[in-house]
Amino acid sequence: MPVRSFEPLNTRTDITRTRTFMHEVIPITGSIVSGTYSDNNIKNYTHGQFQSVYDYPYLSSSANHIFDLTLGYDESSPLSSSTATQNAKKINMYNQFTQVLLGYTGSSETVRLFENDLKLDGTGSMKEVFIMTFSRLLVKDQIKKGTFKLQIGTGSWAQGANPGSGGKFKILQDVSASVDGTKVGNCIGGDYGVLYDTNAQDGVGLGVLYYQAGIAVLTASLFSGVTNSNFNSGSIVSGSKADSLDINESLVSASISGSVDALRHRIYDLQFNNTTEINSTIYFCRAPHNKFNYSANPTYTSGSKIRVKQISADTPLSYITTVGLYNSANELLAVAKLSEPLRKDPSNELTLRVRLDY
Repeated sequence: MPVRSFEPLNTRTDITRTRTFMHEVIPITGSIVSGTYSDNNIKNYTHGQFQSVYDYPYLSSSANHIFDLTLGYDESSPLSSSTATQNAKKINMYNQFTQVLLGYTGSSETVRLFENDLKLDGTGSMKEVFIMTFSRLLVKDQIKKGTFKLQIGTGSWAQGANPGSGGKFKILQDVSASVDGTKVGNCIGGDYGVLYDTNAQDGVGLGVLYYQAGIAVLTASLFSGVTNSNFNSGSIVSGSKADSLDINESLVSASISGSVDALRHRIYDLQFNNTTEINSTIYFCRAPHNKFNYSANPTYTSGSKIRVKQISADTPLSYITTVGLYNSANELLAVAKLSEPLRKDPSNELTLRVRLDY
């Protein structure tokens, strides 16, 4: 009896495709963001347009990039002025992110403004914003909806973000978002949800989270209560007024690096779940009762005798250890190994489920 080595797959009944989402909790403590490594894990650049945060001193080969911080305001903002520090760069940063995430309005020359709601109708505009861009290493394919939580201090520099020190703080969450898309908007930058202060009852959004892009946009009005309370004390600013800058003065007088340094100092706790999308093709490889009962392995026979048969009338059998997937040109494309051999004889049929993930 000839050895049967191949069995064709029916593309309609033997092949199916699935999609699976895997999630991982990403906790980022304030001690890593500001304090643990004496800011040696914080990288500033000569251009001064953003600041990078690492989980380890950034000069180390073991360091992983966590996120970048920057800020910007629209040119229509009352803070925009030719005398403001890095005014053009702050406007450019705002326009860059709004163009990528929101696109243009009816006029091809006008970018949309960030808004603290899901309407994109021109109301609730956020003209002065801080921007956090998370690394793809952490976000993977996207941030899982409804899992983002940021605890941030809104008091003075000395109070920081630790509620134990008596400092003011807010907890921002995308509490209204859900995985099925409820309370989630969509734009050219992907899905987005509004960030609310969970301790407030006014229902006013204080930021927007773009899930696929891995970007959080926070309104600068978060710190509107920090007046004459050294918002920037200890950070990089232009001039000598570090001890008396409120948030608006900081956005005008400080460099981008200086203001985002003050924001970073106030991050107490940050966490979210990332999402990895796994696309799978599943092949059902079937071994009917009358096939694959012999082996082509040279050790299967000894001379003219089959080793597993005592007499010629014995039932033939084989052990399946490997499944190969071939194309129409008889080229081997994939190999699947079984954890243990499966006995095959004319009295049974086997269906082996082979899954390819990508």
